[in-house]
Amino acid sequence: MFEIRRSNERGHANHGWLDSYHSFSFADYYDPEHMHFGALRVINEDRVAGGQGFGAHGHRDMEIVSYVLDGALAHRDSMGNGSTIRPGDVQRMSAGTGVRHSEFNGSPTDTAHFLQIWIIPDAPGGAPGYEEKRFADDEKRGRLRVIASPDSADGSVKIGADARIFAGLFNGDERADFDVPAGRRVYVHVARGAVTVNGETLGAGDAAKLEDVSKVTLEKGDNAEVLLFDLA
Repeated sequence: MFEIRRSNERGHANHGWLDSYHSFSFADYYDPEHMHFGALRVINEDRVAGGQGFGAHGHRDMEIVSYVLDGALAHRDSMGNGSTIRPGDVQRMSAGTGVRHSEFNGSPTDTAHFLQIWIIPDAPGGAPGYEEKRFADDEKRGRLRVIASPDSADGSVKIGADARIFAGLFNGDERADFDVPAGRRVYVHVARGAVTVNGETLGAGDAAKLEDVSKVTLEKGDNAEVLLFDLA
């Protein structure tokens, strides 16, 4: 299986202060054909206006990863964590038995652009937790750098799910091959730019679902920033 979903096929909601694209069913966007892919439940591409954000609200039994593309995202939660993350930072919040948090644009004027990712945990009822790490561009240049994993591999943030998230930057002749472990599936999301995935060109906001393949090749990038999900 090699299924491409184009950016304009995603769900979309523009609330003025928030312009959001939904890769999977979320809030008022319901699409039974795109509920999840393995444990990957949500990829929301959000643009939040300066000084605006999400007020305190609750989550439970979800691994939530935030990946900032532009601007700054200010986080506060009921566990006592408070931080502002910027491009290169990866934030993981394990909702577990329940947590409340808020996310606001860290600038009063500039738009914050980020991906909000939800992954279904292996088991419900875990302890809430928080973690953030920074991954410099040179760690992702022309390669796939693991940024989230169930075992903190290579210094990645730790998630309570059988899933791994990789990030890569590709331009020109830069190329990466991902050997897919037997029985696994892969989801590729292009955050910006364009890149060829197994011979097919994907642009910003496009995604590919791959099953029963042994290798995923990313190449011919045009200032591309890509996330690859290795999923059970």
